[in-house]
This record gives sequence, C-alpha cells and structure tokens, in this order.
Amino acid sequence: MATGRQIPAGRIPLCQQHQYTMAGHRPDPRDRGAHRRRDGGRKSLMRLLVTGASGLLGLNLALEASQHHTVFGVVRENPIKLDAFEVLQTDLLAPKAVEDMLEHIQPDAIIHCAALAHVDACEDDPTEARRINAELPGFLAAKTAEEAIPFVQVSTDGVFDGQRGDYTEADEPNPLSIYARTKLEGEGYVSEFHPGAIIARANMFGWSPSGQRSLAEFFYNNLSANNPVKGFTDVYFCPLLVNDLAQILLAMLDKKLTGLYHTVSSDCISKYDFGVAIARRFGLDESLITAISVDDAGLSAARSPKLTLSSEKLARDLGQPIPTIEEGMERFHSLHKENYPQKLQEMRGVPSKS
Repeated sequence: MATGRQIPAGRIPLCQQHQYTMAGHRPDPRDRGAHRRRDGGRKSLMRLLVTGASGLLGLNLALEASQHHTVFGVVRENPIKLDAFEVLQTDLLAPKAVEDMLEHIQPDAIIHCAALAHVDACEDDPTEARRINAELPGFLAAKTAEEAIPFVQVSTDGVFDGQRGDYTEADEPNPLSIYARTKLEGEGYVSEFHPGAIIARANMFGWSPSGQRSLAEFFYNNLSANNPVKGFTDVYFCPLLVNDLAQILLAMLDKKLTGLYHTVSSDCISKYDFGVAIARRFGLDESLITAISVDDAGLSAARSPKLTLSSEKLARDLGQPIPTIEEGMERFHSLHKENYPQKLQEMRGVPSKS
C-alpha cells in the first residue's frame, strides 16, 4: 500500500477460526475478468460481492443486482435461502477470512453493507462497534485496493450533529453517538486505504427479511395491529427507499464514481410526518401516532435532530434525479401489494448458533 499506516484489522484481537461455507464451486483465479459477457442489450456482467446480505440493504441490493450481475452475498449469523445469488456464511472479523473470501470469489466489485447498526447496542459495546463499523471497513478497503477492486462503503447520515441541516459533502461532521463516531472513523480508514472507493452516506426505509428493520416497517406493523406509537416531530431525515438506494449504488459503480456522496432522498421529512404518510398510504389510523419531542423519549444514545442532507452532488454526477420520499413511499406500497415482504421473509434461514 502507498500508506505506511497499519491496516486496521491487524489491531483487532480476532478469534482463531472462522466458518466458511458456500454453495457452488471454487472459481479459478485465472478466470478473473474472463467471466464478463454481454447478453443482448444487458450490461456487462460482473462478479459483485455484497456484505451484510441478510440485512435491510444487503438483501435488497443483492436481489436487485442479481438481475444483471453474478452476486455473492456474505452473511455472518443469519443465513438466507434463495436461488437468486450465492450465499457465503463467514465471520469477516476472523483471521484470514477477508483474504480467503477475496481469493475464493475473485470479485469485480464489493459493496460493504454489513455494520453494527443498532444505535443503543453500539453504546453498550463500543469496542465491538469500532471493530465492525471502523476497523473492518478499513481492512476491506486496504485489501481491495491492493487488488484494484472497486469498493463501496455504506455509511450513515448520522455523522452530523443535526444542529443546522442541509449538509453537503463539504461540511464538517460532528457525530453524537458511538454508532455515528465509529461509522465516521470507518469513512476515514476507507478514504485513506482506498482513495478510489465510494463512501455513500445513507438513510433508508423498506421491507426487510425480518420485517422489523426499518422505520417504515415499525409504523406499518404497529398501525396494522392498532397499536399506538410515537413519532418525533423534531427529528428530520431524508430516507430513500432501499430498492432505490440499491439501484443508485449500482449506478455509481457503473459510472465509476469515486469519493464521498450523500445517497439520500431529494427531500426530507420529520419522523412523525413519515409515520402519518405510512398510515395514509396504507389506509391505517393516523390518530394512533402521538407527536412527541425526541428529548422526551428517554433514549440512551443522542440523536441528531436535523439530518437533512443535500443529494445535489449525487444527482449531478449520476446525471439523473434522485427519488423523492413520496415516490419511494408509493413504490414501498406497491411492493407490499406484490407480496414482496412475504417473499423476503421466506428467504430467512435458521439463525446460526455459532
């Protein structure tokens, strides 16, 4: 590497073994690049590796990408069962796991979605949060840079303190929570070890394999059961439908973009109004939503109140408009009518006990 700084994962006290299982045959490393082909008007196929493939973004992204590419999805403890792409179960924090994975898959690009994303869990275990959210992305970035493999690091809008809002990529971050601080540290490692990488600060909603991973699912599940819920009137965000985010990340790779981007919706909304929008879209009772201040919620980790980010740079460099929240909400509803949530949940396997 050009830098003399130690690859961060080398400092992690890792376990001695890692589980590594995958359906299918081992590709010949000599064939890397030769597997690309064109099918009619379709784009060139690439071998895309997606980490966190059992999560909200990872699974939706892998499914989206599998329509045009050969996809390999990495999971740690939550195996999934499907035919759309190959599933690799491994602990990326284990010794040699990353090196073995890269040798085994020979990917043309990697989108790193895996993270410890539960904000309060990060407060409870900051060491683990740093291992997963900061050091692992840095190690992946360093290893992919050595092989000139395009790398996308999915980060968070939470790197800002939310005091001002309307943040651009040029604004100085000031994270409030351990989760956000470790994600920002991961950004730093990635940009240092892989200067050509994409860092995508995101906020998303959508359907997940567990049915419980996004704010949209929280409102839908509770309102459908006639359960009262609370919505913050003083916390604003710019969430993209996860399916739209998946398409954008793939387009960024296709365009060979590099550097930092805000991959968020083109408009913003309070979390209370977001819940009301869900209720109205699905014909549910919006009176079940009580408007409250985040200061009265008793949360253990600080939340940034105004995470309104500008996606103008992204729209300009992609050469296309970024979807609005309303457009995402409409597609979210359409996916529900197509039984997409049920299809995702059917892909869940039995959680690993290891």
